[in-house]
Amino acid sequence: MALRNALLASLLDGEASGYDLAKTFDASVANFWMATPQQLYRELERMASAGLIEARVVRQERRPDKRLFRLTEEGRRALRDFTAEPPRPTAIRDELLVKLQAVDEGDDAAVRAGVEERVEWARGKLARYERLRLRLLKGLGEEEYLAGAERVGPYLTLLGGIAFETENIRWGERVLAILERRAAVREAR
Repeated sequence: MALRNALLASLLDGEASGYDLAKTFDASVANFWMATPQQLYRELERMASAGLIEARVVRQERRPDKRLFRLTEEGRRALRDFTAEPPRPTAIRDELLVKLQAVDEGDDAAVRAGVEERVEWARGKLARYERLRLRLLKGLGEEEYLAGAERVGPYLTLLGGIAFETENIRWGERVLAILERRAAVREAR
């Protein structure tokens, strides 16, 4: 159900193809919801069958025809109903955290490598999010943008993604420093 709502919210920006929606997910929605292109296309078909979106076919020369999706009034109503519901609490399910929990009994070099990879991944995402933020602002200051933008939801979710990845980097760097200090103490013994 959450993928459906994320797609409905993405279509608030206007008509889009499945390919466009996959790119949008990768660039912005991925800071709060992950989905593969196959999952997106399957959900778009279900949404069209349920009357939440409509599709029209655009003929293309030298390329396969493409389908453009847009919200129906029923889809807008479903999105309004969704936003009126209180959110469910989230839970973290993270394999790296399980490995970190067991680091004292396992291969701490492999766990450190996992944390380093997480930090680098977060830095890459943070850089993409910052580029997207600058694109959204279009040279405006944040307050000026927020006061005049037609839609602020994408920017607000982007701020959440920026905060999340910034904290991932801070946490990962601290974990690595602690593990390195512990390794140095073990070696000194």
